Amino acid sequence: MKWSARYLPLILFCIPAVVNGQSVPQLTGHASSTARPLTIREAEAIALQRNPNITIGKLRALEAREFVRETRSAFYPNANLSVTAIGSDPGSRISAGYLNNPVIYPRAAYGASVTQLITDFGRTNNLLANSQHLEKAEDQNAIATQQQIILAVDEAFYSTLETKALQVVAEETVKTRQDRVDQVQALTNAKLKSDLDLSFSNVDLARARLLLLDSQSNYQASLATLSAILGYTHQQDFAPVEPAEPITPPVPDSAPLVQQALHQRPEILALEEEVTAAMKFSKAEHDLWWPTVTAAGAVGQAPVRDEHISSWYGAAGVNINIPVFNGFLFNARAKSADFETELKRNQLRGLEENVARDVRNSWLDTQKAYERLTVTKQLEEQASLALELAEARYQLGLGSIVEYSQAELEKTDADLQDADAHYRYLLSQIELTYQMGLPR
Repeated sequence: MKWSARYLPLILFCIPAVVNGQSVPQLTGHASSTARPLTIREAEAIALQRNPNITIGKLRALEAREFVRETRSAFYPNANLSVTAIGSDPGSRISAGYLNNPVIYPRAAYGASVTQLITDFGRTNNLLANSQHLEKAEDQNAIATQQQIILAVDEAFYSTLETKALQVVAEETVKTRQDRVDQVQALTNAKLKSDLDLSFSNVDLARARLLLLDSQSNYQASLATLSAILGYTHQQDFAPVEPAEPITPPVPDSAPLVQQALHQRPEILALEEEVTAAMKFSKAEHDLWWPTVTAAGAVGQAPVRDEHISSWYGAAGVNINIPVFNGFLFNARAKSADFETELKRNQLRGLEENVARDVRNSWLDTQKAYERLTVTKQLEEQASLALELAEARYQLGLGSIVEYSQAELEKTDADLQDADAHYRYLLSQIELTYQMGLPR
C-alpha cells in the first residue's frame, strides 16, 4: 500500500511465523460493540475544534486586525493631560545642551495638549493599506491551515477504512483456508489425500495468518494516526463509517483545474495580498522624503507661579517638517522595500508554478487510480473464476494442491488489490480537491 508521506506515516509490523501450528487471535470484520461510530464530517469537525493550529491561525488574523487599528491611529488627534510642578533657584537658566537658554521659574501648573497630523502626502495612507492587505493575507493563511488539517483528516480517515477493508479480506482468507485444512485433514485421515496435500494446506493457512497479523497491526496504526490528527493523546476506539459517495470519473483535461487552483488556492491569495502590501509599504518608504504637516495646541493654568508667569496659557500652531539629509537613511529604506517587493513577486511566481505542477500531478494520479479500478475489478473476477476451476479440478482429482494453492494466493492478492484501488481513487480525489483549493 502507498501511504501519504506528509500526513499518514503508518507503521508496518511484521510477525515472523506461527509457532507449532497454534492459532492466531482473529478480529471480526465488524466494529466492536464499544467502538464509537465516526463519519468523515464528524472527524473534520473534531479536528477543526481540537487542533491547535486552527487557534494559531485565528490568533494571527486577530493580531493583524490590531495592526490595522494601530496604523489607522495616526489619522486621529493625540491628546494629553499634564501636571507639572517645578522648584528652581531664582534666575536659573538651562545653560548647556541646547541652543536656546530659557529661564526656569518655580511653578505648579496643569493643562492639555493636542496634536493632529494634517498631511504627510500619502505615507500614512500607504502604511494603512499595507496593514490591511497583510490582514487579508493572514485570513487566507488561516483558511490554508484549515484546508491542510482537513486534508490530513480525510487521508487518515480513508486510510483507516482501507486498512479495515484489508483486514476483513485477511480474516475471510484465514477462515476459508482453515476450512480447507479441516477438509484435507479429514481426507488425509481417510487415506484419500496425501500428507503433502495437508502440508501445503497448512502452509497456506500460516501465510493467511501472517497476512491477518499484518493487517491487524496496520489497522491499529491507522487508528492511532487518526486519533492523533484529531487531537487525542491516546488512541480512540473509533469505527469509521464508509461515506456514501459515488465513484465519478475524473475530468478529461487538467487545464481548467490549474486555472481554478490559481484563482482559489488560499496560499496564492495570501501571497498576492503580501505582494500588494509590500508595494504599498515601498511607496510609503519613498514618501518619507515628503514634508510632514502637523497642527498642535496647548492650554492650561498655573495656580502656583512666579510673578513673571501668567495665570493661564494657550497657544496653537502649525509645524512643517521637511527632510533634508539623514545619512541616506531614507534612500536605504526605500531600496530595501523595493527589494522586498520584488522578492514577494518572485515567491508568488514560484508558488503559482508549483501549484500548477501539483494540480497536474494530482490529476494524473486520479486518472491512473480511476483506470486501476477497472483493471483490479477484472483481476478480481478472473482470479475468482480461476479459483473455482482450480478447486473443481482438485476435488475431481485432476489438479494438484500446488495449482489450487496458487489460485488461492492469486485470489487473495486480487481482493487486496481491488480494495486498495477503491480507496486509492477516493484519496486521489481528495488530494486533487485540496490542490485546487476547493472547500470540503
